[in-house]
Amino acid sequence: MAYTISEECIACGACEAECPVSAISAGDPIYVVDPDTCIDCGACSGVCPVDAPKA
Repeated sequence: MAYTISEECIACGACEAECPVSAISAGDPIYVVDPDTCIDCGACSGVCPVDAPKA
C-alpha cells in the first residue's frame, strides 16, 4: 500500500528529495504521493519533521 501525506505537511520538501523513485511531488498546498510509483520504502517518513507521510 502506497504512502500518503497527511494535512500535517508543512511543504518543506524533505520527503520529495529523499524518495528514491520520485513518487512525491509538490501539490497545492501540500506534497502528494503517486500511489502507482510509490514502492512503500518509508524513506519519506524517516526525514519528515512533522511525520506527515503515513503508510
